[in-house]
Amino acid sequence: MKYPIIAYGDPVLRKKASQIEPDEYPHIKQLVADMFETMYSARGVGLAAPQIGLSMRLFVIDASVFDDEEPQLKDFKKAFINAQIIEETGEEWAFNEGCLSIPEIREDVYRKPTVKISYYDEDWKHHEDTISGMAARVIQHEYDHIEGKLFTDKLSPLRKRLIQKRLTDISKGAVSVDYKMKFPAAKKGR
Repeated sequence: MKYPIIAYGDPVLRKKASQIEPDEYPHIKQLVADMFETMYSARGVGLAAPQIGLSMRLFVIDASVFDDEEPQLKDFKKAFINAQIIEETGEEWAFNEGCLSIPEIREDVYRKPTVKISYYDEDWKHHEDTISGMAARVIQHEYDHIEGKLFTDKLSPLRKRLIQKRLTDISKGAVSVDYKMKFPAAKKGR
């Protein structure tokens, strides 16, 4: 099942997501599969539960699109449940990021190259991994979503002011996308 992507401006994107307990979400594997389907249909590399309107600590990534530059990412497809970033290390580097909830806006964002992260997979197996490169960047971007943060929060005050009208337009639905979205400030009844 494909979910609509929640657009910039919706309060769910600013809320710190809740932990998930195994017994309260018995269909987690189906949700993970649906999130991957939603992400792929929108041509994304990561998707967090708040982006489909669910304020829970869950995100999925598939960093295999970066395997040309980083061959170890060939099969890097994972779900992260109740993730906690333990440590971010290295010298920050810039990369031009985008977000399915903020279509048509891309900006250079600085992030550290390595993360140590604790999480559960969709089988409720615990992992503690140290991940570097593009996969670490995608993880940090999606992790920000479950913390109620967006990549635009990392921009300078000047850059934020320069894109503010475009962000407002996105929240109103004044943006062209080829995947289903929900816009918080779109006019009702039209």
